[in-house]
Amino acid sequence: MGLMNEYTSKRWGPNELLKELNQLIKKYNGFRKTYLLVYAAAVEKPIPDSALCMDDCYVIRDLLSEKNSKELDFYIETPGGRGDAAEEIVRFTREKFERVNFVISGEAKSAGTVLALSGDEILMTNSGSLGPIDAQLKIGRSTVSAHDYLEWVDSKREEAERMGKLNPFDAVIVAQISPGELNHVFHAQKFSEDLVKDWLPKYKFKNWVTTEKRGIEVTPEMRQERANEIALELLNHARWRSHGRSIKISDLESIGLQVVTIDKDPELADIVYRMQTLIRLLFLNTTIYKIIATDSDNVIRQAVSTGEAPKLPPNLLANALTVEAKCQKCGEVHKIYAKLDPDPDIDKQFAEKGFDPYPKTDKLMCECGYEIDLSGFRNEMEARTGKKFII
Repeated sequence: MGLMNEYTSKRWGPNELLKELNQLIKKYNGFRKTYLLVYAAAVEKPIPDSALCMDDCYVIRDLLSEKNSKELDFYIETPGGRGDAAEEIVRFTREKFERVNFVISGEAKSAGTVLALSGDEILMTNSGSLGPIDAQLKIGRSTVSAHDYLEWVDSKREEAERMGKLNPFDAVIVAQISPGELNHVFHAQKFSEDLVKDWLPKYKFKNWVTTEKRGIEVTPEMRQERANEIALELLNHARWRSHGRSIKISDLESIGLQVVTIDKDPELADIVYRMQTLIRLLFLNTTIYKIIATDSDNVIRQAVSTGEAPKLPPNLLANALTVEAKCQKCGEVHKIYAKLDPDPDIDKQFAEKGFDPYPKTDKLMCECGYEIDLSGFRNEMEARTGKKFII
């Protein structure tokens, strides 16, 4: 039985899954003799706030501020985010811990890759991946790669010099680019590159004393040269073709970056893959899109549903109201009633009509395992009626 089937068969809700995640983190700490922080964001959910941001830095600082371990392991999954947030996390963790390592079992893209490259060690499973480090920027209504943006501008400049003009379509687009915007894109690109060039010699390469093949003493200049080469390779779109490209263990080793392969240690691999599976279940079956966890604490962020579940109640009564909540995963429609009056006959009346009572936790668990958050419905209806739900 696979890990996903194993946990799905338990029919655990989010609280049980999070508790199990805490237990696995505790087991990891005992096995590695480090302190593990899990930072995971749903890469596939189209939620802007899933990206690494400054608010995440404050949460991480709060969770780690009283920890006394000398070594931190940082499990990270992220679609990317702000480079200055990555810089802030590195500044804090390096002041507090003697060693900081990064654990990659899912995707750690863009700013996540930059952050991982600050580690003393990078530990990866075969399922883990990093990505190119070019910055992603909001230009107009779209998020674009800084590399692709600058490459296109350069190509149009060369075309104008060669042909003496641009075609009307390109000319209209170029006319809308301000010098300030172009300057911002350029510096955003250089910021990620400079962080990697600074962090690799300072942390990852600090104990690199002799070359592997020839046994030559490694100088500070050699460490910096290798860091520059790796940064440029991770910016090389001619090699990776796409900002979303998954860069695996073999790819990293081919550009001179050594990583620890977790799969070589079956016990450690089992712990890490189990954590990854729990995170997947939480993202797939609930509205949670970000998890920051230790062995004792969980900070989660949940999306507020704006789709079909739940709809506004079609039937507003004096003593109760109803809602049909549609599961966004399997499409099952759940008929729910909420009491505004303590009369016990209300329960009987709605039970006969096939309605279920409003859940005490504000969370409705579908049979498929997906959790429907009804708290927004409750808040709106209590404000609209001026009455509290009787649960």
